[in-house]
This record gives sequence, C-alpha cells and structure tokens, in this order.
Amino acid sequence: MGADDSLPDDVVTLKAMLRAERAARLAAEAEAQARTLLIEKLKLTIKKLRHEQFGQSSERGALLDQLELQLADLEENAAQAETTAEMATADKITVPSFDRRKPARRPLPEHLPRERIVYPTPAICPCCGDSRLRKIGEDVTETLELVPRQWKVIQHVREKLVCRACEAINQPPAPSHPIARGRAGPKLLAHVLFAKYGLHLPLHRQSDVYQREGIGLDVSTLADWVGAAAATLMPLVDAIRSHVFAAERIHADDTTVPVLARGKTRTGRLWTYVRDDRPFAGPDPPAAVFFYSPDRGGAHPEQHLAGYAGLMQADAYAGFGRLYEPNRKAGPIIEAACWAHGRRKFFDLARLTKAPIAAEAVKRIDVLFAIEREINGLAAQERLRVRQERSRPLIGELQAWLREQRATLSRSNDTAKAINYCLSRWDAFTRFLDDGRLCMSNNAAERELRAVAVGRRNWTFAGSDERASYCPSGYLLINQALPGTDCETPDDGTGDSLPLSGYLPAGGRRFLSPKALPYRVVQPAEARC
Repeated sequence: MGADDSLPDDVVTLKAMLRAERAARLAAEAEAQARTLLIEKLKLTIKKLRHEQFGQSSERGALLDQLELQLADLEENAAQAETTAEMATADKITVPSFDRRKPARRPLPEHLPRERIVYPTPAICPCCGDSRLRKIGEDVTETLELVPRQWKVIQHVREKLVCRACEAINQPPAPSHPIARGRAGPKLLAHVLFAKYGLHLPLHRQSDVYQREGIGLDVSTLADWVGAAAATLMPLVDAIRSHVFAAERIHADDTTVPVLARGKTRTGRLWTYVRDDRPFAGPDPPAAVFFYSPDRGGAHPEQHLAGYAGLMQADAYAGFGRLYEPNRKAGPIIEAACWAHGRRKFFDLARLTKAPIAAEAVKRIDVLFAIEREINGLAAQERLRVRQERSRPLIGELQAWLREQRATLSRSNDTAKAINYCLSRWDAFTRFLDDGRLCMSNNAAERELRAVAVGRRNWTFAGSDERASYCPSGYLLINQALPGTDCETPDDGTGDSLPLSGYLPAGGRRFLSPKALPYRVVQPAEARC
C-alpha cells in the first residue's frame, strides 16, 4: 500500500490536513531557528569567556564549563531531533523545511591508515537481468574509528649455555630497565607521565581506568613509578635547566599549588622560567623550567637564579627586588616590566566601571601591542629600529597623558592606583624600547603556567611537599606549552629508553649531547611573543 492510499477523498478534510501539516512545519522551523540562535549566542559567549578564562576571576572557569555543557546538550538535542525526523519521514512525501546550518566538516587526517570495506554488487542487472556489468566508478564514504589499546607482557629471556669442554656457564647480561626493580615498560611509564601532567588525570583516576581494562595498578604503585621516572629523567631536566639559564633573556612567573596539610590545605608555589628567543629570530629552541617551593618567599627565586645574570621579564613581585641590585654576586638582573599586567588593571576598570580614563589608556596601549605584532619574529636590530621610529613617540605621549590624568584624581581612586603602578615602574616598562630582544609582555611565562591552572582543577591538591616536588620535572618534560619543535628519540635496539616522541612537544632539548640522549628535530618552531 502506498503513502497516498491512506489519504481521504474529501477536499475539506485534505485542506484541513494540509493546514495542520503546514502549521506543524512552521512551528518546527521556528523552534529550529530559536535553537540555532541560542547555539550561536552560546558560542559567542564561550569564546569571550575562553579568552578571559585565565583572568583574575575564579568564577569564569565554572561558568565556561556550564555553558559548554549546555551548548553540547543543545547540539545533541538538535542532531537527535533532526535524525529522528529523517527516520520518521523516510517513507513519506518529502516536504522542504528549514535546514539547520551545520559547521564545515574537515577532512579526516591523511596520515591515518585506510581500511577499505567493499560492499558486494549484484551479479546481474536489477532492471533487465543481464549479467554484462562493468565498473564505471565508486563512491567512498570515510568514517573515523578507534582501535582500543592492547596490554601485553614482555618476557625478557636470557638463555643459559654450558660449555661441554670446560663446563663454564654463559648467559647474556640482564637488560636495563627505565626504573630500578620496576615492572613497567618505557612506553607504559611515558603514558602514565603524559596522562598525569599532559591530560591532568590524577593517579587514582588512572588506576580506575586501568582496573576497568583488567589491569590492577594501585595508586601507590603508580606514584612510585612517577617518582622513579622523575629521578631517572633528572639528567635531561638538568640539561634543559642549563639551557634556559644560558639565555640572555628569560621570563619568570609563579602560580599557587594547594598542598595537603593537617585538617586543611596550605598554599605552595610553582615557579617557571622560560627561554624563548623566537620573537627576535634567535636560533636557539625555546624551553621552560619549573621549581616548587612551600611558600612565596623571595629566597626561592634567589636560589633558582643564583647563577643567572641578564634580562628578566616579570611582574612587579616584591620578592624579585634583591635580584635587581647592581652589586649582586652573580651579576645584576635587569628588570623588564610586563605591559600586559599594566594594561589589565586599566582593562578591568574600563570593563567593570566604564571609567573613561581607563578605557583611553587601554586604547593607547593596544596601539603599542599592534606594532609589536607586526615586528614579532624579526631580528633584534629591526625590532629596535621600528620601536624607535613608531613606539617611542607613542610612549612619550602616553607618559605625559598619564601624568596629566593622575593630577586630576584623588590618591584613593582606583584609576589613580593603576596609573601609579605604571609610572612608578616606568623605566622597567620602557626598557623594551632600547633592546630588540625584549617583549612588551610576560605572556610566555603565563602560557607555561596554564597547564598547571588546568590540572589544578582536576587533582585539587598535592598530597605533600615531596609529591609536589615531582611536578616541576613532569611539567618541564610534558607540558612545554610553547609550540616548539617536535623531537624523536632514537631507537638503540634495546627499547629501554623512555619513548618521549609523541609525548614531549617541547623544543628546548636540541642542546643535549648525543651521549646523553640524542634526537633529531623534525619540525620548526613558530615565533610567539
């Protein structure tokens, strides 16, 4: 029976059915349009919040998560409704309706292997029954599939041989392992480290995942592996630290690390120092180092930078004060202030209170940043020339304008405090005008600490100072947020070295000697300031 056989013959009834169908279709179109508009609005809001996610307000992250979940639910409901409608109308008359706009579908990665499933075609023509068929083409539809990982046990067999002449017993030496007395292979250790510091999965969650796959690994066992791996990789960590502190200019910043204490948590600090010469076309690869301290005392950066002398871009942390003294033993460290911090104070005032002076300050500073974007990646001499010609006059006008506005404001005014923050450190703020190696901001260090901020929401706190001291090595090796060079570790035939390729995106390891851990660079870095 066809679809038209069930229709009534009465014209009035047919008209009523047509009106009802038209009303239902219009209602569905209106609902789809409303859903589409809501999705676009949520996407715009998410983009704004994602841009501000690492700002001063701790509530932005939670709100961003809620909006992303709401957006995912809306898109799932829209896709489900569309699929249900297609299935319901598969055997009915097609009525043109509103098509929900879909995002452009990107092609699947070319480097993935392809598995062809060829569906059998009929041996005879379904129309006339003739068997003389020839191929004129094919339609290929690609779907992305996942192959679950597999676990295996590798048996290292050392055969014993006895000499029939002298009865001496010979046996090959025992193979070396990444960690002493450990039963974890190098690939498993690398995966545990990457999951902990790259994917921000705490060890207890990893233990649950492995348990569901039939592998019982206690949290204590995984913790021992992480600590042993950190000790094993310490020569690599030390080499990267030496490379970073051999730079002429570094970035410095710190962030909080909650540490479990009796009945509560106390606040530790995780420090980062970044070397990135790409903004001024430096030949050396970027890298970053991390240090942990139980507090934010100024003695800790003094210890970290005991042998360093040169340029340092940082915020106005008072603990750095002794590093800038001219009679420092290792040599003075020259301070370069961060314009992003100074701009942020004005930006918050302009956004929250609509202060006109703050808004004008943001506009003037943004012009300077626009010039920096144009010269990013150029040689230091060219950057210096452009700054002298274009940026220095703007800086002079900005200073005069700030002094003029400051004279009209009271001491307790928030805008006056933001102006005082800049004017009181004006030499440090304007140092980039006389040195092409310097950047206007300390964003390189802040990018490195984003991995810590994201992970902190998952693991919540460190179990102790000793456990927290493992974090610097892990973040140093796994979470080099700067998009540096990709590296491949060589295969010496034993399979005993940690397979760092694919887990370590950082590029600050080209300085290693072949005897320590040779590798080759396979992808160039991209400059970012």
